[in-house]
Amino acid sequence: MIERQEIPLGTGRRSLAELRLVYTAMLAHELPFWERGLWVAGVDEAGRGPLAGPVSAAAVVLDPDRPLYGVDDSKRLSPARRRALLPQIFRLARGVGVGFAEADEVDRWGIAEATRIAMRRALAALPFVPDVVLVDAFPPGSGLHEVSLVRGDRRSASIAAASVVAKELRDRRLRAYGGLYPDYGFERHVGYGTAAHREALVLHGPSAIHRRSFLRNFGWSADRPGDDREEGEVPNARL
Repeated sequence: MIERQEIPLGTGRRSLAELRLVYTAMLAHELPFWERGLWVAGVDEAGRGPLAGPVSAAAVVLDPDRPLYGVDDSKRLSPARRRALLPQIFRLARGVGVGFAEADEVDRWGIAEATRIAMRRALAALPFVPDVVLVDAFPPGSGLHEVSLVRGDRRSASIAAASVVAKELRDRRLRAYGGLYPDYGFERHVGYGTAAHREALVLHGPSAIHRRSFLRNFGWSADRPGDDREEGEVPNARL
């Protein structure tokens, strides 16, 4: 039996029929696999561009009988809609996995490989191994059957759900870092290179969670000796 889903906050004046129509269109890549009895994981990342903090990834396996109306690319959703969708994704999906690659791993491997590492960790964190992986044009090299979709976070409900989870949990973690490193304002910019963040870097230098390989314009290298403190441990957020 198909479960009724609450309509997330901020969906505007869209009717349930309109939301259902949009959601069905976003299942075009999942449906052929579901019809064959295969489980599909959508995978997406967040945080490739910031100057600080990890890159995050999420893997979401949707349930064909439990629709997730209102899901979309996280970049097209308001913060209120993302926050409203996050617990619904965890409740309605068959499985959710989250992975991070830390700032020192970004420096060591480069952002592209660090992103793949985070994606593979997200897939490994799922409660079961999916048959198919749909990914937003950035294959993680998981060894599973991977299907790469250009702009997949707007074309696949599974990838869109993963984009929401990856974005929200990374932002939550960076806001927590704001208390550990109060000079940088992480709770406001979540690591992105705003003017205030760049000014803080000039005044205070990099913290342990800054990506040194992203700071060469400031005169710092990717080498990490001389950090005054260990990176604070902030546990992955759980719902």
